[in-house]
Amino acid sequence: MASIFKIQILIFFFLLIIFSILRPTQQQQQQHPLDPLTPSELNLVQTILTHAYPNSNNNLTFQYVGLDDPDKPTLLSWLSSHSTTKIPQRRAFVIARINHQTHELIVDLSNPSIISNQIYKGHGFPLLTFDEQIAANALTLAYAPFVASVSKRGLKINEVVCGSFTVGWYGETRNNKRVVKVMCFYLDGTVNMYMRPLEGVSVTVDLEEMKIIGFWDRLTVPMPKAEGTDYRESEQKPPFLPPLKTITVMQPDGPSFKIEGHKVRWANWDFHLSFDMRAGPIISLASIYDLEKQKFRPVLYKGFVSELFVPYMDLDEEWYYRTFFDAGEYGFGLCAVSLEPMRDCPENAVFMDAYVVGQNGKPVKMSQIFCIFERHAGDIMWRHTETAIPRTIVREVRPEVSLVVRMVSTVGNYDYIIDWEFKQSGSIIATVGLTGLLEVRGSKYTHKDQIEEEVYGTLLAQNTIGVNHDHFLIYHLDLDVDGNSNSFVKSNLKTTQVPDHGSPRKSYWRVVSETAKTESDAKIKLGSKATELLVVNPNKMTKMGNHVGYRLIPKSGVGSLLSDDDYSQTRAAFTKYNVWVTPYNKSEKWAGGLYVDQSRGDDTLATWSQRNREIENKDIVVWYTLGFHHAPYQEDFPLMPTLSSGFELRPANFFESNPVLKVKPPQDVMRLNCSILKVA
Repeated sequence: MASIFKIQILIFFFLLIIFSILRPTQQQQQQHPLDPLTPSELNLVQTILTHAYPNSNNNLTFQYVGLDDPDKPTLLSWLSSHSTTKIPQRRAFVIARINHQTHELIVDLSNPSIISNQIYKGHGFPLLTFDEQIAANALTLAYAPFVASVSKRGLKINEVVCGSFTVGWYGETRNNKRVVKVMCFYLDGTVNMYMRPLEGVSVTVDLEEMKIIGFWDRLTVPMPKAEGTDYRESEQKPPFLPPLKTITVMQPDGPSFKIEGHKVRWANWDFHLSFDMRAGPIISLASIYDLEKQKFRPVLYKGFVSELFVPYMDLDEEWYYRTFFDAGEYGFGLCAVSLEPMRDCPENAVFMDAYVVGQNGKPVKMSQIFCIFERHAGDIMWRHTETAIPRTIVREVRPEVSLVVRMVSTVGNYDYIIDWEFKQSGSIIATVGLTGLLEVRGSKYTHKDQIEEEVYGTLLAQNTIGVNHDHFLIYHLDLDVDGNSNSFVKSNLKTTQVPDHGSPRKSYWRVVSETAKTESDAKIKLGSKATELLVVNPNKMTKMGNHVGYRLIPKSGVGSLLSDDDYSQTRAAFTKYNVWVTPYNKSEKWAGGLYVDQSRGDDTLATWSQRNREIENKDIVVWYTLGFHHAPYQEDFPLMPTLSSGFELRPANFFESNPVLKVKPPQDVMRLNCSILKVA
């Protein structure tokens, strides 16, 4: 046995040498330190771990693999002098389940080796993999009691489709197993399975043992009709809405942006675009060119969706635990879908691929995950018409052209459209669009007048209740406004009474500004008062003496309505406030904690902030939570039109004057081709 082990070790090191020889150098690849892991790097990670834990002796699954970011000071130092500074070492951060334990590993890719291996013993579990969800669903469909329940309802088992649902945490003191609840749906005449739930039947699956440990057939509810639920274009029958004439967006000279690897340069913007299987798109190192200062000035070091919380308001046995964390439980990037040219993105879009890992650690290519395009929608950047000058009319107009980065993530029934939009004025606009399918509950009711009990939603069609629910997305915004020592300023608009009779006016409003000293000073629930929110650099001023800064302009002031002692709210306490500010900490990335499945709220943004650290003139991170309260309406059935919200990061005394005064309109760009084209 000892000799066999020695041979395995020799083979392992031989393979590492081969990988090192075959793998292109970083200089050859012109790899940026923040680039996502390449397929060869992912393969290297898989090779290292599988040889460290051979399958013959270990149960090894890969739950998450991503870039272990270089330390921020190291990266900033490299950026300032990368011609003379060595590129930071490439490392991978891996979360793996090894023999039913959660391991956190850091793998050095420059000198292939495991340099850190910690076993996590706290509460919560890592991301679910697609493979284990598929296996749990297949177990259910082959389970005799479940098949009998389907047959009892007069349904066909071959028309049943199942999904794995996380179970949350509801005060249990013991450590639970890694389990999911499997809920099922019925096709038979439609692809819109979510409109036909198999209500009253649920199965619990142990993911470690991959066996069924619980089965309930609690009640029988009429199956909603398939008629009218299919949303496919090919299945729609006349009459139709009047057709629109052909619209095209053309760039005869090609796009105005340049992509080198993952770096994007457009107009006066320069930024890095990366992909993470948990977060999806990550915007880093966004800098804007100042024409007067003749240099790029930093704005956003890193921005991404940190977590999504979707709690449903139904208290029934099969529903109360449906309080999903779409990023931390299912993987927002892992659930990204290929974008369709001319439908998801305009014809002038450029597409980028991404890679994730499967449960076995092998890289999986995801085609056309990002699209990047210039948007010219007929909006106006700025204009003025002057008519007060005798015998002269002055009219100046500049069309708005912006750059958009888009990804769509389909997490179960919902599709989330994530846009990052860059404007020449210096604004960055983040938008999320919600569309897809509602999660509905089967019901005995066929008309609202029959309802005499709490049904937790709206009767949308016969036997179909659209359940009330929320969507909360929290963004991690590491702003470095003209440098990484920043402060957070709340400027409240205060109604003030005129103190004397010197004016016929009785009142006016004035700006009362307060710089947040600590984390507790910065927590904000929007809507209670008119507030201007700024991140300023207290060490930089304009010629007029104003601190340079950026405004956070919310488009949503929605907050959680759950009570603080609700277990789901404890886990998602980041939704209590719309705005949080923390000092930068590399380990504080995920607002719901690193391990969200069955978490207990002891490693979240809310718990970190209890330390009440100083944030004035520090390297700070702003966290913005936008929300949607969704009480469904019949227009959301059988498919929901897109509902959008977001926020804007807008210059606030960042420039000496209007930065787009000298913008010239595009020449023959984005032309609308109004000629009649024959459509095949």
